Amino acid sequence: MGQPPVVYGQSDRPPRGDYARANADYTCAQDYAAYTAADHDTYRRLYERQSALLPGLASDAFIKALPSLGASDRIPRFEEVNERLYKATRWELVGVPGLIPEVPFFTLLANRKFPVTDWIRTPQEFDYIVEPDIFHDLFGHVPLLFNPVFADYVQRYGQGGLKAHDLGACELLSRLYWYTIEFGLIRQDDGLRAYGAGILSSSGELAHSVRSPEPQRIPLQLERTMRTRYKIDTYQRTYFVIDSFQQLFDMTAADFAPIYERLKGQPEFAADEREAVPA
Repeated sequence: MGQPPVVYGQSDRPPRGDYARANADYTCAQDYAAYTAADHDTYRRLYERQSALLPGLASDAFIKALPSLGASDRIPRFEEVNERLYKATRWELVGVPGLIPEVPFFTLLANRKFPVTDWIRTPQEFDYIVEPDIFHDLFGHVPLLFNPVFADYVQRYGQGGLKAHDLGACELLSRLYWYTIEFGLIRQDDGLRAYGAGILSSSGELAHSVRSPEPQRIPLQLERTMRTRYKIDTYQRTYFVIDSFQQLFDMTAADFAPIYERLKGQPEFAADEREAVPA
């Protein structure tokens, strides 16, 4: 038992989470008894604040699915969510101690298992936390796993991730995850809405991503997205927009190997690099 902690990017402190509890695939049981009354209260307050911000900003599919998470006044038990989730889309949640390596992550997704960090932020981190915690993972990611088309896209992403790892292209594919599953926007009949978990679990970026005149918003194109770097410590400067989850699913049906090969010699786009406006 036990696995080494995982760090992505640079950090001034070691990663949080008890990796001594992790199995070989980095999963661990949700230690529900370890949550304190303060932990449950933090989750309740986060849920209350964030759900109040959703109308007019979050995608209809997300708002429709959010009640499927269950209790909002305490941290949900994974097994209770799984009873509903498995019936809906054959997905299930598994606990993890924090960030996990690429191959175990992709393998879980490819097998319709979504890793959820089992610890919650401290009250001092209420407004901002560096690493994803249980609120980000549950509130941000899990509702759309009840949507059959989006759920299939996430599984297809995991399958593609295993191939990308073998081809040395994880960085390119990680940008697609970042700009869709984490920070994606969708165009509905009544305007732009957010569907990415990083936006939906952020009190500040939700309105920024949809309404602010500052960032650029461009249609999702695989190669442009894969060439675009991203920021992990500020609001995004660029958002990619889809028209439907079906479009997203269909777009990722192709073999990415030729795309990775083409992009080897292509320059990258900075996170805030503007699209050239045709003359």
